[in-house]
Amino acid sequence: MLKTINVTFLTLYCSLIFWLSSQAVLPTPMLFDHQDKIHHMTAYFIMAILAWRFFKDYLTKPSTLAIVSIFYCSLYGASDEWHQSFVAGREADIFDWLADTIGALLALVSIYYLKLKR
Repeated sequence: MLKTINVTFLTLYCSLIFWLSSQAVLPTPMLFDHQDKIHHMTAYFIMAILAWRFFKDYLTKPSTLAIVSIFYCSLYGASDEWHQSFVAGREADIFDWLADTIGALLALVSIYYLKLKR
């Protein structure tokens, strides 16, 4: 049952990101420069937690689990940027992808060290 929940949450979250990326404009007020990088980091921080929960059902070694989860999120971020390059009003940005990857990395480093402390 838990495996089904984990795959469902990850799939729904990835679908939400895909849907948001399909929008020409997102209604978020710009409060400061590069605010979108914070949004990317936060979104992929959450995705990394969901990816870690999904992959832990299949991988037992913590370092492998972290690497696979980071790779998954980074690859999804790259594909998302490519997807945005086809959406009118949007563009692909390597710095957005970098923010995605950093957000995932921060989440998984946090999880990894919290697990080590236990």
